Amino acid sequence: MTSGMTSRGSMLAGIRVLDLSAYIAGPYACALLADMGADLIKVEPPGGDTLRSYPSTLEAESRAFLGVNRSKRGIAIDLKKPAGQAVFKRLVQSCDVLVHNFRPAVPERLGIDYASLKVVNPKLVYCALTGYGQDGPLADRAGYDQVLQAMTGICSFQGQGKAGPEIVYGSVVDFFAASMLSNAVCAALYHRAMTGEGQSLGLSLLGAALAMQATRMVWADNEPREVGRDMRSGGITGIHPCAEGTHIYVSANTPHFWVALCKVLGMPEFAANSEYDTVKKRAANAQVLVPAIRAALKKRRAPEWEKLFGDQVPSGAVRAIEDTFDAPQVLHEELVTHFDHPAVGGYRAFAGAFRFDAAERPQPFAAPTLGQHTDEILAEHGYEPSEIARLRSDGVV
Repeated sequence: MTSGMTSRGSMLAGIRVLDLSAYIAGPYACALLADMGADLIKVEPPGGDTLRSYPSTLEAESRAFLGVNRSKRGIAIDLKKPAGQAVFKRLVQSCDVLVHNFRPAVPERLGIDYASLKVVNPKLVYCALTGYGQDGPLADRAGYDQVLQAMTGICSFQGQGKAGPEIVYGSVVDFFAASMLSNAVCAALYHRAMTGEGQSLGLSLLGAALAMQATRMVWADNEPREVGRDMRSGGITGIHPCAEGTHIYVSANTPHFWVALCKVLGMPEFAANSEYDTVKKRAANAQVLVPAIRAALKKRRAPEWEKLFGDQVPSGAVRAIEDTFDAPQVLHEELVTHFDHPAVGGYRAFAGAFRFDAAERPQPFAAPTLGQHTDEILAEHGYEPSEIARLRSDGVV
């Protein structure tokens, strides 16, 4: 399979996406579209996506950049130059989707706002990912995952029972926004298929941060400000220490799993006690139950308990992410594959999670080096070798 070419039978075969976004949320949304078979072209400025320069123990490329930019071809264009604008608009003519994460005022200044590009391609699905929305008092602020976590209550909830508020590491808002954005793109493409109409759509990190807290974002008319909004079960469901410094996560919220937990731990009297037969009752009696559960768990190592619990009690021994690469279920599901990169060399990474019975799963390929496919992409759009050489010499690409 040549770079950028998807399987004929993939779900989004024939859909071309221009990814102008940087960092994590926008790029990963586009990677998800590539997982479904879209042809992704990552358009970067001459200095590249800022994520390329983030700290990484890999010398040749940022680990984060590789992780969120799989299965894309890369081109570098200076959109601040008129000739760069002309090149970009030629690419827009043949694309189906454009994704960017500029602040609201930037696209018009660069001449790549929806009104301008709709003239170039009326069927374009134009996606703007912002920090706070297209307008309003915070619209012009730069939005970042952990800033939104702090502003929307995520840090407060994560820090409950601890010394203070805590960040949820792993860019959870970014990745949730990416999933929402790829979903919205598919909906817009369906609408276009039905009506022939392109459109502009928007999503904000603010919206994503609130959407992922839908269980908390409920406030009844007669409730005071300070009410219990969390769903934790008093610490019974959660991470517990086991023997030899190991830990295990146990979930025992349903009556069935609660009874099974008590049975496996050798505490049948707890299961038979009507004072503990609901999640609410167990949470209210956590000061009795949690110490007893932990005393029992301390008798074995976490992997041993995991094996004993089996299908009876949902559980998982706490492991390092490195252990995941060779986990039997991960290998069975083909969730990790091997990539070859011009600078990094070979590496293993997440391969994508989609499976469709009616379509082939595209073979993922490594994230591009800066401008790696510039000549290839320009040639596909009608540029002659001499024109490409001139664009390079002028610093346009």
